[in-house]
This record gives sequence, structure tokens and C-alpha cells, in this order.
Amino acid sequence: MNLLLRILTWWNGQTLGTQLYTWRKGVKVGEDAQGNVFYRSRDGKRRWVIYNGEVEASRIDTEWHGWLHHTWDEPPTERPLARKPWELPHHPNMTGTAQAYVPPGSLRRAAPVERRDYEAWQPE
Repeated sequence: MNLLLRILTWWNGQTLGTQLYTWRKGVKVGEDAQGNVFYRSRDGKRRWVIYNGEVEASRIDTEWHGWLHHTWDEPPTERPLARKPWELPHHPNMTGTAQAYVPPGSLRRAAPVERRDYEAWQPE
């Protein structure tokens, strides 16, 4: 069953075709803090990632995202980005889950804020 999932689905990790391509033409460049592994082709033209777990693009760190999209040539393993003191650690995208951000006054909150700054119009 696991082999069948690897052949047919891409969201459960790498497919069999990706694994074969990586084995034949890939050179491992590095790994990020979440366990995602980054590769490039032997000629250096193609770059890709093998996710550790669910395939979710928001799980890639900013420095690796820039390398994958050819924003800079050196991977973060060779030339790490300088971090600013105000930068926060990466958080996954929670949209569509129970942990999604809900602003005050939203109808999605369990107890919406009662507004007292206006009265609703009532027809006579």
C-alpha cells in the first residue's frame, strides 16, 4: 500500500519518479531545520526540495525559498543570510484550521465583541 501511495500521490512526500530522478541526477545541497532536503541537478540549472512529511510550501524557510527560486546562487549552507533582531521564527500557515487568526469582532469568534458605538437602523 505504501508503494502505491508513493507512485500515485505527491502530497505524501516524494513520488517514485521524483525519487528516481533525484537518485540519478540530484546532488544534495542541504537540509533545513524542519528536515526538508534540498537538491540541485548536476549541471546546477534545476533545484528542488523533498519535504519531510506533508508537502506544504509555507514550510520552507526564507533563505531556502530564495535559493530555490534562483534569487541568489549560493545555498544557505555556504552563505547564510544575516538575521535581523526583529525577525521572528517561521510559523506554518494556519488558514483553514481551528488555530487560524480571527480578529476581534469577527463572527467566527465564540463570543463576538458587542459593539456600542452605533445603533442598527430599523425601518419604521
